Amino acid sequence: MERLNNDFVMTGLSFLSTLFVSAVGVGVLIVIILFISDVMQTKDAVRKNYPVLGRFRYLFSTLGEFFRQYFFAMDREEMPFNRAEREWVEKAAKNHDNTVAFGSTKSLTPPGTAIFVNCPFPTLDEDAVEMQPLEIGPYCRHPYNAPSFFNISGMSYGALSTPAVRALSNGARMAGCWMNTGEGGLSPYHLEGGADIVMQIGTAKYGVRDKAGNLSDKKLKEVAAHKQVKMFELKMSQGAKPGKGGILPAVKVTGEIAAIRGIPEGEDSISPNRHPEIDNIGEMLDMINHIRDVTGKPVGFKAVVGAFGWVETLCEEIHKRGVKSAPDFFTIDSGDGGTGAAPMPLMDNVGLTVKESLPLVSDILHKHNLRDRIRIITSGKLVTPSEVAWAIASGADFVTSARGFMFSLGCIQALKCNKNTCPTGITTHNKHLQKGLNPEDKAVKVANYCHNMVHEVQVISHSCGVSRPRLMGRKHIRIVQDNGKSVPMDVLYPRPEILSEYQENTQKIA
Repeated sequence: MERLNNDFVMTGLSFLSTLFVSAVGVGVLIVIILFISDVMQTKDAVRKNYPVLGRFRYLFSTLGEFFRQYFFAMDREEMPFNRAEREWVEKAAKNHDNTVAFGSTKSLTPPGTAIFVNCPFPTLDEDAVEMQPLEIGPYCRHPYNAPSFFNISGMSYGALSTPAVRALSNGARMAGCWMNTGEGGLSPYHLEGGADIVMQIGTAKYGVRDKAGNLSDKKLKEVAAHKQVKMFELKMSQGAKPGKGGILPAVKVTGEIAAIRGIPEGEDSISPNRHPEIDNIGEMLDMINHIRDVTGKPVGFKAVVGAFGWVETLCEEIHKRGVKSAPDFFTIDSGDGGTGAAPMPLMDNVGLTVKESLPLVSDILHKHNLRDRIRIITSGKLVTPSEVAWAIASGADFVTSARGFMFSLGCIQALKCNKNTCPTGITTHNKHLQKGLNPEDKAVKVANYCHNMVHEVQVISHSCGVSRPRLMGRKHIRIVQDNGKSVPMDVLYPRPEILSEYQENTQKIA
């Protein structure tokens, strides 16, 4: 028996030895093949000069994003959203305690930092006022009383997966906020949750186009017939890619998406870089008024502000035509806004950030006595309560967020939105990856995020001594300067005097 055991052990060792030698041999063969391949190729200098070893450079570069996010970046360092911001959204979405201990990790000394001015006698909880609906489109056949100041920004079905859209739609209904379709058209999944919908019309007119790609009144009426569709947003430009149309890779253009958008299946879906039929302010107003006449619902436009003289021209043209001709809202997108795919030069360096453009546009509308006529919606990296509160105090009526709600769905900022390989199932049409996203569970987190955002913005407003957020103004904010001292925002951005001639015209028309 002992001899049999020894023979068995020796046989096992011999097998393992043979297996090891074979593995080494295969490994050596692979290295030789890679060496020859690297030496023979002429497209990559690093691999040619450092055969095999040069390949590790690309491996480490690829893994760099992972290591920076989880091991090396400090809580407030990472871009585009740091760990502290993402963790706040994650806890808000899960309805977990969002208090912190020991002290803030946010530096309040960098120039441009906004500091809210607390009141020595803050608003008591029993004196606080619940969020009030705000009317948009007073001259429409079907005005919209928007219930929430925080809403879901435009994200197209196609760029987002089916379970992601389902979760957002149901979550928006539960939270009582609206959901913007993005330029990809109205899908059944936007409607099935029962949320209020803002139908965005991009430069390709997806969902409301005829076979030639022109705006179709018939399709407009079909979309407007849905009671859930409350408004229409004409997308003029987007903060992440001003002057560039939307991009949906062919791999994401499924048969269903092609049918919803009215485009060929399996081909790259690239929108024009502007509306071909809109070349000036007058034509933009013509389009807005036409859509409003056809649908009977509020119509506004979305744009990122760079040059701003055209906003003055817009106001002047409105007064020539009458205030009823004005857009019902202006969605100001930030130059640092996000998207699934955009050229880096446009993403990085084109368009003003909302920190500059929002006060600027608000003041121009105020000067021309149109501030109450045109509601201001703003978006762009506003994912935490302090940022949303700043926007409202600076002049916004509503704030929308796309990436904030993506984080509530479970986005981990993998930066793979344009690759169809999103590991959380949010921006992919890979069925296997989509299985990780449970729409029922995520809808609750979407609603939690919205509810907690509204609550904590209210907390800030009560600290400033007002009963509700929309009563905050620029006097409630101080902006840190280069010398380290802060200056009241209403000193940096004083309200201009209303132009009397426009005031008189408005009174005559009324």
